[in-house]
Amino acid sequence: MGWFGRERKPRFLSIDLETRSEANLGKCGVYRYVEGDYWKILLFCYYFEDDEDVSMVDMASGEGLPPEVLSALEDPDIIKYAWNASFERTNLSRYLGKRLDPRQWRCTMVWAAEMSLPLSLKNAADVLKVPQQKDRAGDALIKKFSVPQKPTKSNGMKTWLEPSDLPEQWEAFKSYCKQDVRTEDSIRRRLERFPLPMSEWEMYWIDQDINDRGIKIDVDFVRAAMECDRQMSEKMEAEARELTGLENPNSVQQMQGWLRAHGVYLSSLGKDLVQDKIAEMEKDPQADPEALRMLRLRIQMAKSSIKKYEAAMRCVCKDGRARGLFQFYGASRTGRYSGRLIQLQNLKRNSVSYLKYARNLIKAGAYDTLSLLCDDVPDILSQCVRTMLVPKEGHEFIVAAFSAIEARCIAWEAGEEGTLRDFRNGKDLYCATASRMFGVPVEKHGQNADLRQKGKIAILACGYGGSAGAMAAMGALKMGLKEDELPDIVQAYREANPNIVRFWWDLDNSAAKCIKDHQDHTVGEGNTDSPGLIGFEFDRNVLWMKLPSGRRLAYVAPKLGKNRFGGRSIEFKGVGINNKWQTIETYGAKLSENCTQAIARDILCNSIKNLEAEGIHVVAHVHDECICEVPIGKYTVDDICSIMARNPEWCLNLPLTAAGYPAPDYYFKD
Repeated sequence: MGWFGRERKPRFLSIDLETRSEANLGKCGVYRYVEGDYWKILLFCYYFEDDEDVSMVDMASGEGLPPEVLSALEDPDIIKYAWNASFERTNLSRYLGKRLDPRQWRCTMVWAAEMSLPLSLKNAADVLKVPQQKDRAGDALIKKFSVPQKPTKSNGMKTWLEPSDLPEQWEAFKSYCKQDVRTEDSIRRRLERFPLPMSEWEMYWIDQDINDRGIKIDVDFVRAAMECDRQMSEKMEAEARELTGLENPNSVQQMQGWLRAHGVYLSSLGKDLVQDKIAEMEKDPQADPEALRMLRLRIQMAKSSIKKYEAAMRCVCKDGRARGLFQFYGASRTGRYSGRLIQLQNLKRNSVSYLKYARNLIKAGAYDTLSLLCDDVPDILSQCVRTMLVPKEGHEFIVAAFSAIEARCIAWEAGEEGTLRDFRNGKDLYCATASRMFGVPVEKHGQNADLRQKGKIAILACGYGGSAGAMAAMGALKMGLKEDELPDIVQAYREANPNIVRFWWDLDNSAAKCIKDHQDHTVGEGNTDSPGLIGFEFDRNVLWMKLPSGRRLAYVAPKLGKNRFGGRSIEFKGVGINNKWQTIETYGAKLSENCTQAIARDILCNSIKNLEAEGIHVVAHVHDECICEVPIGKYTVDDICSIMARNPEWCLNLPLTAAGYPAPDYYFKD
């Protein structure tokens, strides 16, 4: 007798679900979605290996999952496939009342992302031109059966439509679900030619552990912060009305007219223009004080200080933890993580010395006292966003981050020994770089200290081929540098880092050769002092950049073209502006950014893996930083940092350093 009547146990099971919940999936995430009071699995479509076609379980009509499916869902020998598998696994975990192990799952969306394909099933199918395309009629059916309806006479005053209400459309919905499985399976078969390394699946499983674990939200503080913002907004709007006499001080047209009457002319009321005007007026003793006050109010009123708080309240689960905050392989080509829901990757940095005091005032509802303490309450609310993340009872946060990880990586890749030596000797990177650039000693608080800032902005803006425009875009002028000195700083950086500059050209030439002759090429071929860490391969119309870790970055349908200056360029297909599949141009310095950020990502993954292996729970990670939730007193900052700074086997000679700090009460930026 075979496996549930089959001749042999199947190797995999492909799954697609259609569900319903009153929670908004896009805004609250799947973990909060499945906690909805009206949550239900409507349809379960599946396909075992070697089945002739997709099978359907109409759970909304009372059908139950077959025994072979129930068994397969927990059988470690049967791999479960789904597009965005986190959705299926989380919904089925709720249905079964137990957490399904992510190690038994493979996500075809993640697999497609590794190929730099779109994260949308429909768009990925279009790009791959697979024989089974996604049914495009599904969105309207989802709105009928998966989201609450506005009760009307025509729908019988119902909030939820059942299969019997619209039988023909329900049959179409079932067909739509089955077609999704066929499409996903077609994509899986196409991707089998480009296997994802097991090391990446292992990191995906750890990512799922982190997303399942979540991070605790101080809900009382969040509610207080939102109420503070409401009260302060009302006061600022009242002050703006009194100051200007305008009926609607938020109207751009009305405000521009009032400002013109006070001698202030602005083509728009965008943040940057208004801030520049404020800075100009603050230096002008003849400036109209009322207009200056109104512009300051305008900046404060426009701040989105509570959007993060609102996002946290939407996605926080019943146990007070927010989950599903990270997208594995969210960034095309580099494979870096992306933020979801609260978007922890772009939190405002806290800089005030009285952060704890301000937080306590907000939580206590002492908003008037807070307004006496600071002039800009919306800014304080933004700075306090990080503090809504708190450790669970009996635990504390230890935060650890790499020091100048991208600067270390690019110096290592390029063989820039002077920079690497500075890192190994523990020197201040910005001082050491400025010293090489200008040929004089530079000390942070000593001789030639003013040059340190020039070294810093050069590293930030010029490492990936940036010029004076890049420096200006990164705030060089606001840092006090003059526009006419930027080209000289760029030139000084390049002269001080000749191996990095050569690395850009080596990448460009190696990639172009590989596209032209379809042969493998190593970066720096013929250069005896080149580390030769990066390679290029051509396979099935994909240019692959091979990293030291063994991971590969994909550039689909590459070809050589001409750039806007008439020179040779490298082109490929990828997800570009507005998430559209389009031709993208690249070049050596941009390729250096890709591989450097990808290597930094691989090092972060290695550190997360090491921390988890030690039983240290990572609850969040932001760029090059890990937030660990550990029992109080069990680990020190040095413990965490030493684990973070362990070199992977493939980069033992890369000088890694991590620094950290304890955060016993809440998360903050030290």
